[in-house]
Amino acid sequence: MRFEDLFDDLESQLEAEFGAERRDLEAEEERFRIGRLELRDRIAAAPRLLDLSLRSGARLRMRRMALGRDWLNGVVLEGAPAETGAVVPLHAIVGIELDGDGAAASLRQPQAGDLQARLSFAFALRDLARRRAPVILEGPTPVAGTIDRVGRDHLDLAVHEPGEHPRLGTVRSWRIVPFTAFDWVRLP
Repeated sequence: MRFEDLFDDLESQLEAEFGAERRDLEAEEERFRIGRLELRDRIAAAPRLLDLSLRSGARLRMRRMALGRDWLNGVVLEGAPAETGAVVPLHAIVGIELDGDGAAASLRQPQAGDLQARLSFAFALRDLARRRAPVILEGPTPVAGTIDRVGRDHLDLAVHEPGEHPRLGTVRSWRIVPFTAFDWVRLP
């Protein structure tokens, strides 16, 4: 009888050790997985309603509509006039406020990439240039105009008053603006 108890006790100890080793291995794998996540992955898995803090100190509460390789766009709910469209480069984001559920959701495994995931910030700006959409480059010194051309890391802006069309008499100047000089593009 005592030998049976001894073997049962050894068996349960062995099972406990295997279980602890398996839990340690799973925890280590999860740490490695999270270590490979990028900001874009976290935003893709987070709730669509985001509270962004930007480099300039501005805060935007927005509903994400699309997420490209290095940018997101959506509708601003707070931090600009209501229902303003916005394109935000990921490099301008210094923080995203989430509740506990949102933070946990943002750690989910990223889904397979779609076409949007391959589109760059420059591509999104080229679309605005093609449409001749008036914009305001928001940042330390906001500037209004229409995007003329887009390079890899900069754009040419025809500077004019908001609401004006870029005509010979309304354009005050053309400005070359590096992407790093503004925090987001407002679509009035």
